[in-house]
Amino acid sequence: MEYQFNSIEKKWQEVWKQNQTYRVSNHINKPTFYVLDMFPYPSGAGLHVGHPLGYIASDIYSRYKRLKGFNILHPMGFDSFGLPAEQYAIETGQHPADTTEKNIATFKRQLDLIGFCYDWEREVRTSDPNYYRWTQWIFLKLFHSWFNPIRQKAEPIEALIQQFETTGTSGTGKHGPHNFSAEQWKQMDAAKQQEILMDYRLAFSAIGEVNWCEALGTVLANDEVINGVSERGGHPVVKKKMRQWYLRITEYADRLLEGLNRVDFSESMKEMQRNWIGKSEGAEIDFCVAGLEDHEQPASIKVFTTRPDTIFGVDFLVLAPEHNLVSSLISQAQQSDIQSYLDYVKTRSDRDRMADVKQITGCFTGAYAIHPFTRKQIPIWIAEYVLAGYGTGAIMAVPCGDQRDFLFAQHFNIPITNIFGDQFTNDHAQSHKDLPLTNSDFLNSMSNTKQAIDLVITRIEAGVLGKRKVNYKMHDAGFSRQRYWGEPFPIQWKNGTAIAIDAEKLPLELPHVEKYGPGPEGEGPLANIPEWTSQHLETSTMPGYAGSSWYFLRYMDPKNNETFCDRSVSDYWGPVDVYIGGTEHAVGHLLYSRMWTKVLYDLGYIGFDEPFKKLVNQGMIQGSSRFAYRIKGTNKFVSAGLKQQYDTDSIHVDVHFVDGLVMDTEAFKQWKPDLADAEFILENGQYICGAEVEKMSKSKFNTVNPDELVARYGADTFRMYEMFLGPIEQSKPWDTQGIEGVHRFLKKLIRLMYNDKQEAIWNEDSPSEASLKTLHRTIRKIDQDTAQFSFNTAVSTFMVCVNEFTEQKGNQRSILEQLLIILTPYAPHLCEELWSKLGNTTSILDASFPVFEEKYLIESEKDYPVSINGKVRTNLLLPMDAAQTDVEAAVLANEIVKKWMEGNPAKKIIFVKGKMINVVV
Repeated sequence: MEYQFNSIEKKWQEVWKQNQTYRVSNHINKPTFYVLDMFPYPSGAGLHVGHPLGYIASDIYSRYKRLKGFNILHPMGFDSFGLPAEQYAIETGQHPADTTEKNIATFKRQLDLIGFCYDWEREVRTSDPNYYRWTQWIFLKLFHSWFNPIRQKAEPIEALIQQFETTGTSGTGKHGPHNFSAEQWKQMDAAKQQEILMDYRLAFSAIGEVNWCEALGTVLANDEVINGVSERGGHPVVKKKMRQWYLRITEYADRLLEGLNRVDFSESMKEMQRNWIGKSEGAEIDFCVAGLEDHEQPASIKVFTTRPDTIFGVDFLVLAPEHNLVSSLISQAQQSDIQSYLDYVKTRSDRDRMADVKQITGCFTGAYAIHPFTRKQIPIWIAEYVLAGYGTGAIMAVPCGDQRDFLFAQHFNIPITNIFGDQFTNDHAQSHKDLPLTNSDFLNSMSNTKQAIDLVITRIEAGVLGKRKVNYKMHDAGFSRQRYWGEPFPIQWKNGTAIAIDAEKLPLELPHVEKYGPGPEGEGPLANIPEWTSQHLETSTMPGYAGSSWYFLRYMDPKNNETFCDRSVSDYWGPVDVYIGGTEHAVGHLLYSRMWTKVLYDLGYIGFDEPFKKLVNQGMIQGSSRFAYRIKGTNKFVSAGLKQQYDTDSIHVDVHFVDGLVMDTEAFKQWKPDLADAEFILENGQYICGAEVEKMSKSKFNTVNPDELVARYGADTFRMYEMFLGPIEQSKPWDTQGIEGVHRFLKKLIRLMYNDKQEAIWNEDSPSEASLKTLHRTIRKIDQDTAQFSFNTAVSTFMVCVNEFTEQKGNQRSILEQLLIILTPYAPHLCEELWSKLGNTTSILDASFPVFEEKYLIESEKDYPVSINGKVRTNLLLPMDAAQTDVEAAVLANEIVKKWMEGNPAKKIIFVKGKMINVVV
């Protein structure tokens, strides 16, 4: 049998489709297992070889668990709303609905080509009204809920209204944003009541500072802004205050932290989430502002600190430039400087402001605060390294004990108070804890940091100067975008009040318009549609992460028109057993989906409060880029080995016309019009390119299309080679040359069953002890490796197994069938073909994973190296329980041993059981 992979794969993909082999049913009497991929957004470029890495891993694991007797849910869909799809449509002059449809078709064709076991009847698309109807429905549940701090869970907003009506705010369990009695609540008009409720809703609208990108006409999340420009397109981004929708994820901070103790995520992933949430304990201290003439003064500035024990080392306060008190603090003399500084800060993202430790910037407001204990006047500055969204947006600067404050004080010549005595040398800040305090009034000589912190908090609370406080770095999540291609909010605005649309009227469908652009005053494109604005509908749309925050639930029950997912179905499947995807979603998507799950759990719609039991982060398959070197000011290109002789610029070259490092210069000239007259300075008649491993990207011309590899080598080869490249969690460069080895392995597998004349050579004989040993050693290793996602070592094990079977003539049907079953998750098409050739009439996909039998690996014999006077001359196979006398007799009877003894008697025979034999003559 020749390896006609194209016809074999096409044949079995069609059979599986006709037989609905991958059809998944709910409530089958089998243990369940849910394997989930982070679903893709369907770009116009299609898949490159880096994309399927995680999909192949999840497919192998799903097939493995199926063979183990599980009912497997392994679905696929498309994250088809959002900025990438919208920008691609704009760039190509098409409507995003059309480009999305085409791109999905391309993705599905490519995925099917690789032979994934998806049940396409469960496909979801976030841009499908039948799907986003339920995204809108869940949003309404968030809008109609609040977080009860006493019960630590979401509850219907009606419960809060009832509390207000009976006890006012006293029954809400904490110092909230409002304080009123039941009688005062009842006297408020409806608009005022709704305004107050907005301060409690889990989905709420408020004026906030956002990253505004004029060129894209939309608000961007912090992780979509890099170095002050948009990640997509590199357009300028500035800070702007706009009315936005938010999710009150901060209320779930403690539960999000606690939940990390119950999930199987990597420690690095957990640490990323903990750092993002950023829980810290300390004190909130009030610093009164010294009076300034001609200004209406705020009563005080609230500062959060985790080190209140350093209160006597405060030399200045720093406010975030966006702090709402800044405008009322500025002296006349500082007006111009402050405005210039504010204009500068608007161009900086939060990420850049926190990451940039080399550049020190700030501006004095001209105002002073009063130290709560010493009554000393302290200058008030603004600086970009303080963010409005963290804590109170203001810090007390202790340059003696904080390096960033120290550098700031040095840069602006602010005097530094020493509260650590000899432990502070004025060279750098002293941040160590448990140091004796000096110049610290009632804290002098105290060296126990915890005791000092507690004493300061006791004093400030006694003097009504502040309070003990737990703070979080995480902000409430921005949940609206000023763009077209997203879920419409089911909200109408009436006289400034947000009114929820009746859930029975959902979906509120996105209106189809051929052309769209930003609305007035930064509003979304929907603000330009009269039939939309005449109904006073919200003109922003939801962000890309709206649909991806709950899609794993819809896969369970995708055709249900009565609810987003029937509770009995989610109880059957959920939560997700294994979630596979990249680390780029470590804090955004993962945190949002965890929050949505907890809200739905609190409200009783699902029975689990963590969406994913286990998370596997696959690494990145990197591209091997190629570079040509153009002599500056010319269209002449110099080969890599000669470029040091010239002043050159490097440009990326399409890897498709480079063989190794040798470039096809004619193909290069035809690549782009401006290269048609290119000249070349060659090395030994060839143009040698430079090379570098970097991210695989269309813009770097280093992508490899999986379609080409599947056409050339087959899907099974491609699948196994991607796994063979290295551990799933590590990044590794792509090298097509290595794929030949995997392809040869599959051909060698076929030769266990068919000879070169295409004649069947497998038989019904009993296998040898050696073959049974090889088989069961392989079963154990593949079982272990697949369960642990060690797919690269599994592929190596298969190769060793087939080599050993070849030497052993292990072509007996009884062992070949078991080999094919354990290989099926990796190479399903060829295994199905060979399985049928062995006479099986049922699919190999419905077989049972072989059981490893320990008895075949118990060693009964040992192949001993035999040395004559210390030099190994031969090997001798002896029973493991052989005694010294038996060994000596066997050694002396051996013809090769006799030859090397040359007729001399043996002075001694040294026998080390299980290791070696040495004859001394």
